[in-house]
Amino acid sequence: MSKHTNHHATTTTKAKPGFWTHFAISLTIVGGMLAANFSSKAAQSFSVEVIGSGKPVLMIPGLMSDARVWRPTAETLANQYQLHLISIAGFAGQPAIDGDLLPTVKQQLLRYIEQNNLQQPAVVGHSLGAFMAFNLASTAPDKIGTVIAVDGLPYLAPVFTRTNDTTVAMMQGQAGYLRQQYQHMTSEQLKAMTAQGLFIQATSASHQQQVLDMAATSDPKAAGQAVYELLTTDLRPEVHNIKSKVLLIGASGAMANETDRSAAQVLYQQQIASIANATLEFNPQARHFIMLDQPDWLAARIARALKD
Repeated sequence: MSKHTNHHATTTTKAKPGFWTHFAISLTIVGGMLAANFSSKAAQSFSVEVIGSGKPVLMIPGLMSDARVWRPTAETLANQYQLHLISIAGFAGQPAIDGDLLPTVKQQLLRYIEQNNLQQPAVVGHSLGAFMAFNLASTAPDKIGTVIAVDGLPYLAPVFTRTNDTTVAMMQGQAGYLRQQYQHMTSEQLKAMTAQGLFIQATSASHQQQVLDMAATSDPKAAGQAVYELLTTDLRPEVHNIKSKVLLIGASGAMANETDRSAAQVLYQQQIASIANATLEFNPQARHFIMLDQPDWLAARIARALKD
């Protein structure tokens, strides 16, 4: 993975109106047993809950979420697969770590795979977790199996701009500003900001409350660091390295019309175009947390992708 940090760039790109606000809010808002062999020498950037037996599958939640969002899906797969449910440091009550977050998560996940002798585990990720799935498979293509990315992309910044021409240099200013803004937030302010965008996260009031509760117990500084890293890490030049099958699933249930849905599909497809074996599918009923809105539909898609 290459991480671009052009501190001299002053050009910023402003979000355009329309359905892309859905994604912009998602980005600023955007979830057993601890594996015995995970090294404790360095600060742990994630914890793991393992259920089931069979072929290994890592399940990674999104920004300010934890393993709870994946547990119902994992339980439907546990009779055939060994599910490793990840909870990332600083999110949903997990203790935060200092310094870089997502690069540390990536390196420690690769170490976890090696230390636990997981043979080409599949990786299922939501939002930030989908980005991490692309990251793992690009960095270690021989060690990662099927990738299932749930409403997350190799580079998330284009959701602000409606174009994949967006570069890290264009977003550097905004990324730094957002990180600073999060660093000065209280937990109550973070919760209040999250509450403003719940309508695009999930459909039902109970699921919206679940998203809000996880955000309310997240560390604002960790969330800001993650947002900064998502805006300044572009995996699009790297994803051609992926050798395994990729299924990218989008959610268009919060989009206003067919024009918006078509534009989203084009943007998503462009980001995975260089991957040799990649498929795109959208759910028109689900909002961002597809596993909450359409659990049976998503579980069936995941099960099928894992078998193919």
